[in-house]
Formats: sequence, structure tokens, C-alpha cells
Amino acid sequence: MTDSGSTVPRRQLGRHLRDLRLQAGMTMPEAARLIERGQTTLQRLETGQTNRIRLLDIRELCAVYDAEEMVTEGLLGLAQQASGKCWWHEYGKLIPEDFDVYVGLEAGALRLTSYAPDVVLGLLQAPDYTRALLRSAFPGSSSAEIERRVEMKQRRQKILTRKRQPVELNVVLLESALRRVVGSNRVMCAQMRHLADMSTLPNITLRVLPYSAGIPLGDPIGLFTLVDFPLDKKGEPLEPSVVYLENFTGSLYLESQPDIRRYHEGHETLQRAALDEVASRSLLRQLAREYAT
Repeated sequence: MTDSGSTVPRRQLGRHLRDLRLQAGMTMPEAARLIERGQTTLQRLETGQTNRIRLLDIRELCAVYDAEEMVTEGLLGLAQQASGKCWWHEYGKLIPEDFDVYVGLEAGALRLTSYAPDVVLGLLQAPDYTRALLRSAFPGSSSAEIERRVEMKQRRQKILTRKRQPVELNVVLLESALRRVVGSNRVMCAQMRHLADMSTLPNITLRVLPYSAGIPLGDPIGLFTLVDFPLDKKGEPLEPSVVYLENFTGSLYLESQPDIRRYHEGHETLQRAALDEVASRSLLRQLAREYAT
């Protein structure tokens, strides 16, 4: 791997390796000794700062940490992907579909800045809403598999409600995401109430972009999330910001400063065109009443 490559796969790989080590109850020197590598090598792996990743090291670490096969495959896939200034993660290619690459970025974030035009953002979905979407997305899955996926989504949402340093979320929802019926009117009623309640949390800013606002950016735009990370003691970000673009067949991660800046500016434009927080919450509660009748 070279410096010209994307840092996202390396950073994600490092997060997962660190989490596995901690779950296994091992110190860094212990793990390094077991795979017969230096502690500095493991430290650079965990911080995503190495440009040379040996697949053998990843396999041995996964074995030492007793990682599941799917996790091992996912980490090996991450170790092989780091070319270009942006990173396209194609589902089912090198990395298993069930291995959620984005979750690591989300969990380590200081701030998430999102726009969701078609469906409610995953972090703000009520269980029945998620369940209805999953039944459409995975029609051949068993009820147990659907419930497993719902539980995974619910666990992800805890980053917004945890007591210690909850992640900040600034989201704009297009009105169509609130009008499209997912599941049933009962499901939508509960979802609108859930959104209204979540919008009262001090770390969440939720605005609705109404149909009447037209197309503020002059061109329709899809779902995106800007991920910003905590600052170090010098006031510098611990990691570079990333734009996450979700697609039907994969996900795109953008890291260049011009891309970051353009999406930040785009989101600011969407916010200015959207209803303010109070009016957005009022609309959500109104929609909840309409769905309840």
C-alpha cells in the first residue's frame, strides 16, 4: 500500500483490530508477541498508519483474537483495498456483505452531518420501520435473520443516546422521506413520533426540507453523510473527515478536501432552505396525527 491510496480501509482495519484485541482482553505487547511481530508494527496497524500490510499478520491476529470467519474475511478484504484518492467498497467483493464497513467510522465520529432524501436516516429509524424496510430488501430472509439485522441497527443508534460523549447528528430529511409509507400507517405514526422525540436531544439537530423549498442545490442529490472526528490536544482532527455516499451496489468514501468542502457547503444550503427545528418538529407531530387517523 502506498501513500497515494485511500486511508479509509486502513483506518477501518485498525479500528476492528483494536476492538478485537480489547475484546480478547489482550495488551498490545501480548498480541504482538503471539504473532512474532514488534509492538510498533501492531500499533501502526491499529492506528491505520502503516503502508505495508501483510495478510499473514491479519490472519494470525484474527486467529489469536478468535475472530469469526466473516470478520476475518472482512479484515482481509480491507487490508487489500487502498488505491485511489477515494474508495469504492463494492458489496460482495473481497468484503462480505454482512461486514458493515461504515459502522467503524460512525462509532468513532465526533459529528455526523447527513442528508436523507428518500427514507429516514438509519440512525433515526424506529424498530418497526427498519423491520419493514429489511423485509423488502431481503425477501428470502427468515424472521430470525430479519430480527438480527434490526438488533444490529438498534445497537448502532446507541452512539446518539449514550451518556458519555454522544455523537452529534445534524440531519436534513427531505419531506418525501416522511410521506412515503413504509410498512403501514401505524408504522409511520410511530416513526414520526420517534423522530420528533429524538429531535429534542441536545446533540441532534433535525430539519425537514419541505416540497415547497424546491431543489436548493439546483440538482437532485442522494443520501450522504459527512463524518468528522474528535480533535487532539492541539485542536487538530484525530482523523481526516470523510464523505460517505451509499449506493444500491456499494458505498463510496471521499477524502479529498475539495469534496469535503463541497458537501459541507451543500448541506449548509439545504439547511437554509429547510424548516427550522421547531417547525420541523411540529410537522413531524402533525404527520404522526395524520398517520394515526
